[in-house]
Amino acid sequence: MRIVFMGSPDFAVVHLQALLAAGHDIPTVVTVPDKPQGRGRKLRPSPVKQEALRHGIPVLQPASLKAEDFVDTLQAIQAELFVVVAYRILPAVVFNIPPKGTINVHASLLPKYRGAAPINRAIMNGDTETGVTIIRIDEKVDTGAILARKKVVITPTMNAGTLHDLLAENGSALLVKTLARYDEIIPIPQDDAQATKAPKIHKENCQINFNRSAMEVFNLIRGLSPYPAAFCYHQDKMLKIFTAEIVEVNEETSLQSGRVIKVDKSSFDVACHPGALRILEIQLQGKKRMSVKSFFNGYNLKVGDILE
Repeated sequence: MRIVFMGSPDFAVVHLQALLAAGHDIPTVVTVPDKPQGRGRKLRPSPVKQEALRHGIPVLQPASLKAEDFVDTLQAIQAELFVVVAYRILPAVVFNIPPKGTINVHASLLPKYRGAAPINRAIMNGDTETGVTIIRIDEKVDTGAILARKKVVITPTMNAGTLHDLLAENGSALLVKTLARYDEIIPIPQDDAQATKAPKIHKENCQINFNRSAMEVFNLIRGLSPYPAAFCYHQDKMLKIFTAEIVEVNEETSLQSGRVIKVDKSSFDVACHPGALRILEIQLQGKKRMSVKSFFNGYNLKVGDILE
């Protein structure tokens, strides 16, 4: 099938690779403009652009999706279908161009977790399953009729990074299967009454409140790991926490929210309300991510200290 692919991050790259491996014709890729990154603020292309260029595929990077020249260019390509994975919200003047419509791969079991951060929110909320859904794009975000869905289990050891990779793998395979029988599929409308939201993650969503239960804090940490990472403060210095595990403590200790209750060579325990967490991987403000064992080589944390 002749397809224009639209996407930007690594999650989308896996889907582009799957389409190419399946033999689909990708005459053009659409992605975000290059962005300044790093200390030198050097312009860096998106992962999808890098992958497209490796395959010699022309790339469009419109600042405005409603720009007349961009729309004209898409029409001239005469693609049968547009496939969107982790890109921007398309206007109707774009998604109505191809005769077979425009489809989107979304990292949740729609209508649950409509929005920008479905992977993070599923773990943060303690869900034990999620999945990927392929929909026809319509006027409203993530509300289109469903073409296919695939469930995956969220294990207690998963964080947002590992779940991201699992969903990318499942989503790309589902996409190829869906396109193989695309003309036979009868789209199923979403049940809006079952819809939930997965809004974008902001800094205030990442700060740990140790007055919450150990399970809630544990889910927050793994739902934000490796990026953007849950954080707290010790003596006005930010500590990002990437890996933790729940430990059992007596009821009296569990009431000392945010207090460091145990320290050893490779970890430290902090009380929640109720319960406690053992912290295993951390990043001190201005430093690199490291194990707690390495962290203790240059930082003093003792029993009785408070994490805020």
